Amino acid sequence: MAFSASISGAAASSRLLSRAAALPHESLSSCYKQEKKKKISSSSRLSLLPRSPATVFRIGCGRKESYRIHASSSAAKAVLLDESKEKVLLPKGELWSVHKFGGTCVGTSQRIKNVADIIANDSSEGKFVVVSAMSKVTDMMYDLINKAQSRDDSYVAAADAVFEKHKLTAMDLLDGDDLATFLSRLHHDINNLKAMLRAIYIAGHVTESFSDFVAGHGELWSAQMLSYVVKKNGIDCQWMDTRDVLIVNPTSANQVDPDFVESEKRLEEWFAQNPCKAVVATGFIASTPENIPTTLKRDGSDFSAAIMGAMLRARQVTIWTDVDGVYSADPRKVSEAVILKTLSYQEAWEMSYFGANVLHPRTIIPVMRYDIPIVIRNVFNLSAPGTMICRPSVDEERAGQIADAPVRGFATIDNVALVNVEGTGMAGIPGTASDIFAAVKDVGANVIMISQASSEHSVCFAVPEKEVKAVADALRSRFRQALDAGRLSQVAVIPNCSILAAVGQKMASTPGVSATLFNALAKANINVRAIAQGCSEYNVTVVIKREDCVRALRAVHSRFYLSKTTISMGIVGPGLIGATLLDQLKDQAAVLKEDFNIDLRVMGITGSRTMLLSNSEIDLSRWRELMEEQGEVADLDKFANHVQGNHFIPNTVFVDCTADSGIASHYYDWLRRGIHVVTPNKKANSGPLDEYLKLRALQRQSYTHYFYEATVGAGLPIISTLRGLLETGDKILQIEGIFSGTLSYIFNNFVGTRAFSDVVSEAKEKGYTEPDPRDDLSGTDVARKVIILARESGLKLELSDIPVQSLVPEPLRASASAEEFMNQLPQFDQDIAKERQAAEAEGYVLRYVGVVDVTQAEGRVELRRYRKDHAFAQLAGSDNIIAFTTSRYKEQPLIVRGPGAGAQVTAGGVFSDILRLASYLGAPS
Repeated sequence: MAFSASISGAAASSRLLSRAAALPHESLSSCYKQEKKKKISSSSRLSLLPRSPATVFRIGCGRKESYRIHASSSAAKAVLLDESKEKVLLPKGELWSVHKFGGTCVGTSQRIKNVADIIANDSSEGKFVVVSAMSKVTDMMYDLINKAQSRDDSYVAAADAVFEKHKLTAMDLLDGDDLATFLSRLHHDINNLKAMLRAIYIAGHVTESFSDFVAGHGELWSAQMLSYVVKKNGIDCQWMDTRDVLIVNPTSANQVDPDFVESEKRLEEWFAQNPCKAVVATGFIASTPENIPTTLKRDGSDFSAAIMGAMLRARQVTIWTDVDGVYSADPRKVSEAVILKTLSYQEAWEMSYFGANVLHPRTIIPVMRYDIPIVIRNVFNLSAPGTMICRPSVDEERAGQIADAPVRGFATIDNVALVNVEGTGMAGIPGTASDIFAAVKDVGANVIMISQASSEHSVCFAVPEKEVKAVADALRSRFRQALDAGRLSQVAVIPNCSILAAVGQKMASTPGVSATLFNALAKANINVRAIAQGCSEYNVTVVIKREDCVRALRAVHSRFYLSKTTISMGIVGPGLIGATLLDQLKDQAAVLKEDFNIDLRVMGITGSRTMLLSNSEIDLSRWRELMEEQGEVADLDKFANHVQGNHFIPNTVFVDCTADSGIASHYYDWLRRGIHVVTPNKKANSGPLDEYLKLRALQRQSYTHYFYEATVGAGLPIISTLRGLLETGDKILQIEGIFSGTLSYIFNNFVGTRAFSDVVSEAKEKGYTEPDPRDDLSGTDVARKVIILARESGLKLELSDIPVQSLVPEPLRASASAEEFMNQLPQFDQDIAKERQAAEAEGYVLRYVGVVDVTQAEGRVELRRYRKDHAFAQLAGSDNIIAFTTSRYKEQPLIVRGPGAGAQVTAGGVFSDILRLASYLGAPS
């Protein structure tokens, strides 16, 4: 009795719904005839000339399609034609272009106007637009159905909200007769929907066809509004209910197959009755051969556009979305993903199957038959050219230019489980695989991937995690006898997995792709649980832990899409030398990447107090301000873990630009972890001998590199020259040199009547000395360089074994400050002036040198006299000079001379070591 007081319309709908549940085809046909009669007379003035081209647009971008079905109007319209008039033929061919726009593209009135402008700017003679419902409308329609089915009275208010949304949009877009006509139709539709929803409310259930009828109204309303706006732009336009044209046959796999013959026939009849220059058609909805409404299922609007493009033999189908094109990987997971300019049909097919936001594979089938390109473009960024999906030309295939790289893209599927059926009784038994997958089919599960060892001992396959329990139970039931008898050992489930697929048509002709893929995964410490590859070699698929999915995606993407030699860099010490190096890297990075295939990425910069970390790479044009804005408290362990561990670039180098012995103490650990080290810091190689020997032994045993050219001669090739001599079998007798640019400048200018303190003061003012000149005058820095060269020559000496003649007067060594030292230094000018005068009287000059005497196994640092015609007496400015006396260069030493001080040349020497490292790691030399 509670339901007996329903209004007459609802009662009629209830009776209709009850009949539909038992006889859906009959009920739906009779239900929709009256609806159809009202629609048939809606055609307006038409003007498409016989050979006029058209453009097809599909509206449905920016969101995952929800699947809607709308009631089909009827079969072909009964039309009386004047047989004396020639029938207007539908032109086909490249005169047509097809476009599709999705719900987000038409989500607001302004966006609908933007879409209309895109249509108006299309230069094609005719235009065909496929449109989805406005954004969120389909969800609202399904919410109406759910509320009515659960007998929630709020469905009425929800229906009013749908009405208001479209009413407000129409009022913003339309005026005059167009607005009145649309609002009248909208009001009529909403009243009919309320009556049907009332019937669902009373019955407490809904058939699929009625649900689709309700949900599909969104496409009808958006198509009508857009068509009116296009008309306002001066284009002769009609809207099409595609249920009048598109006929599909449902299949057992919850999909549909287009009936192209019948659909093309109906399309020609529709154009004969509705010639126009632009058509706005509903996406997603269609009819069965019995004229029962249905949908095109997943990604139906894309499919609608592709079918229309195929029937028109269109020049191109454009799918408008909210991204700039197809990415090489999900940009939300891989920030460095790139837009692919082109994809082959096969590549797009493979990527879409494995979850890439490209197209559903069904969308490709119709256009592929006629080699019609599909272009993915961004409706919100018209300047972006997008991605074209097409068949490579014969010339491209022959030239091997299908792609710039063998792997074009990567896609992942999450929430997957592996099922492993294993047992010795499977080997050689025909039909086992058939029984396995028959059981899977019986529970309606989708098999995503299959892998089987050639021994036939096991078969494993991946299914969605939500279906794995039903699959496992079905298999254990089907093979209960084999399991009990021991012929099968187990049906095991491995949950929490993800699938990673590498896709590329050129993989089929490129050796080593799989090796590169698995090497990248191994370097990222990712275990592969299953592997599959088809004989076409268009994709390689691996199953990994779900928690490793993003890391794995980044790892393989970096290996295939970054430069061939990519190095993750951590800069320690952004002081004078470090800052200069960063500026040099900034200026040269683009050239190195473009011309030398070297990609140097600074992932971290740390000082003693503050560090800056980046997940991609630091913008070197702004690193100073970024340090201030985004810097965090320096933590060397965190710094090391970040630079090496978070980016999955195979090679990592730390560049220590400090003079800190504490930083140098980390070299051993860094090298042991596989981190290369480049440094001008002398502390490690001149520190305790046992630590130095341990460091060098580790370097020789591993494949990790340790470069320190700038520790001795800044940018001069001192270490490399010495190694070259030793490696070619020469015997070092003595190394003698002026190793300090500061002391070189001082003694080059300590001439005539100049006071020593005046020259030191001048050098300090010009920046040649340390803040405290005693650090230079003490000779300790030269002694460290001497000990480095002595050890390189094979001598096992400690720094304390090197006698050093200090130029700091004894009384001033304890001065409280550099300022106090400089004030008191003139008091001692007379002592060193006497030495200079004595040397000059005999035709000599004074030079401060370091000496490695290999024959005597000793080294020393001292002030020496040299004749004015000696090479050491010919220096100018702050130049360094080193003389190698060897078995080969005994009579005339091998001389290396040049600037040996200054931030630019020292940073340049460090940079040179970095490039040498890149060469060792595979960059072209």
